[in-house]
Amino acid sequence: MTMLEEAKEKWTGAINEVVIGATKAEGGTRAAGVTIGGDKSLPFMHYEAPIKNRPIVALEVWDREPDDWPQPLMEALGDAVKSPVAWAKKGIEEFGADLICLKLMSTHPDFGDATAKDAVQTVKAVLAATSAPLIIWGCEHDEKDNEVLPRCSEAAKGEKCLMGVVTEDNYKTLVASCIADGHSLIGLSPIDINIAKQINILVMEMGFPANRIVMYPTTGALGYGLEYCYSIQERGRVAALSGDKMMAMPVICMVGQEAWHAKEARAPKEEAPDWGDEKTRGLFWEIATAVALLEAGSDILVLRHPAAIKATKDTINKLMA
Repeated sequence: MTMLEEAKEKWTGAINEVVIGATKAEGGTRAAGVTIGGDKSLPFMHYEAPIKNRPIVALEVWDREPDDWPQPLMEALGDAVKSPVAWAKKGIEEFGADLICLKLMSTHPDFGDATAKDAVQTVKAVLAATSAPLIIWGCEHDEKDNEVLPRCSEAAKGEKCLMGVVTEDNYKTLVASCIADGHSLIGLSPIDINIAKQINILVMEMGFPANRIVMYPTTGALGYGLEYCYSIQERGRVAALSGDKMMAMPVICMVGQEAWHAKEARAPKEEAPDWGDEKTRGLFWEIATAVALLEAGSDILVLRHPAAIKATKDTINKLMA
């Protein structure tokens, strides 16, 4: 027996596979679906088990033009941010994203209070303009999401979208809608394995299938608790591979959101003259956060900067080689 064979870990569990997006033959309109999960080893441990499905990258698209994103990020995105349809199209056709994460920020009572009808029109328009799978993300205001997301779920019926988020205290309405309309769900938890597991249990007790649940264990960016986030994700992955079926769900991370909240990423040059070029500082912060979370076991990375998408996909290609 070689040293490499001796070093191999013999796992008894596996990560569930989740399919996002449905083709015409499957009842949807997407050009192709994407499959995440399926791992039978820790990330990129090719010698232990083949990696069936590579991690994928989504572009975060808002249904309203952001008014507080740093200027270098806005310049990289261009005028497309004025329209979620143009933004989504550019994300797939030019930036190379695998799918779109449409965030319905304008529905939040503090950011426009748009109606469910408005949100449905946006979802339909983005689906019509692109052929990639779609993540539909609410505004994370419980009452408004419970009003808006079921309508969006119904409007996208058959497309096998990934919808969210559900939490320990607010899950029943969206679970019922996704059961009826065939979508998958994102479970949001703080950085706590027990709460993440509890959300999965609560959702499944309503009859929701395990292979349509994706976990979002809230993450921090580089310099903002990333090491702790990494360790929690890794512990969750080890538990799943050790046979814990309630932790065997793939993971999504809002990398761009967290990275561009960091003061090191967003501070203008006049406020931080010694921190380096402000046009690349935030970009590098996003890339560094993304690569770390890849190694922790993330299956979907939601990014903002076009160059971060390219760099992260290049890194995935190298890690998969």
